[in-house]
Amino acid sequence: MSDTELLLDENNLVYLTDSVPGITRKLEKEGFGYLNQKGEKINDVKTLDRIKKMVLPPAWQNVWIAPKENAHLQATGIDQAGRKQYRYHEDWARSRNENKFYRLLEFGKKIPEFRKNLQKDLRRRDLDERKVLAISISLMEKTLIRIGNESYKQLYGSYGLSTLRDKHIKLDGNKMRLSFKGKKGVMHDIDLNDRTLARLVKKCRDIPGQELFQYYTPGGDKKSIDSGMINRYIKEITCCDFTAKDFRTWFGTLEALRFYSQYESTELESKRKKVTLAMLDEVSSKLGNTRTVCKKYYVFPPLIASYEGGLLYPYLKKVKNILPAAAETALTIDEKVLLSYLKTERKKKELAKAA
Repeated sequence: MSDTELLLDENNLVYLTDSVPGITRKLEKEGFGYLNQKGEKINDVKTLDRIKKMVLPPAWQNVWIAPKENAHLQATGIDQAGRKQYRYHEDWARSRNENKFYRLLEFGKKIPEFRKNLQKDLRRRDLDERKVLAISISLMEKTLIRIGNESYKQLYGSYGLSTLRDKHIKLDGNKMRLSFKGKKGVMHDIDLNDRTLARLVKKCRDIPGQELFQYYTPGGDKKSIDSGMINRYIKEITCCDFTAKDFRTWFGTLEALRFYSQYESTELESKRKKVTLAMLDEVSSKLGNTRTVCKKYYVFPPLIASYEGGLLYPYLKKVKNILPAAAETALTIDEKVLLSYLKTERKKKELAKAA
């Protein structure tokens, strides 16, 4: 069974997309009316109550609502920015989020291969599409900044990896400083000391134009990268369906492990909980989001539970003296520790399912 099939089976859901006819809505004097696949008005209280609980924004256009209560996808629509939005069944969303964290093990295994392919593209002679994408992802790996997109830049003046401009970066030899407004108006000021990456980023900045990450086509034209190109490139060089968000989840969890390793073992659960709050503040500041979002989406929940339960120390002892990787493509010591921990958690989950 695939991951999707397992999630559907576990939650008694059916896979349904907006490629099939569904419920539509029509603006009336006192709100919205809803029509079934035949264009007939829906008066069924149970169906209307299900739709009401979704709280779909009035501004959404081309709204599609699943005709089945147990559909994994419950609704889609186009928001004011022209982006397609999705509303999933709450059981699907919860299970998928849990499954996303368990994907970390597979992601961690792919890191050496990913870095090997990345280094190969970084050594390309020309500043073509592949080389510039590799440079941008190298920067993301070092800074954990969001991927960004053109819509957010146009609507809110917020920036991310794919939309950075020359003005957002200052270079001084081996040192770089990134200063820009990110999602939700959060200001980012990131310092980095990396000779190789600074040299490569400088080459990108030297290309005429305002955008930082531009490349030359075979015909000599200049083009900018975008978020879709970055995610497609990640999928290609990992040979798996991973995206920039998987990177942030991996490194968010890795940063949590590193933070915990700075503290001595304590028998007081209350003190461990305080350390967790400090950890979430630290990791969320690096990821550019809130403590709540960080805990829910970017730090592997069992890692927190293991620490607060006093079960993480055998792993933390191995992280205390972090050494650089022997080669650019190898896993660091702390990454190996995290991978070992994730393997143990995967076995626990499999045993629990079999019981």
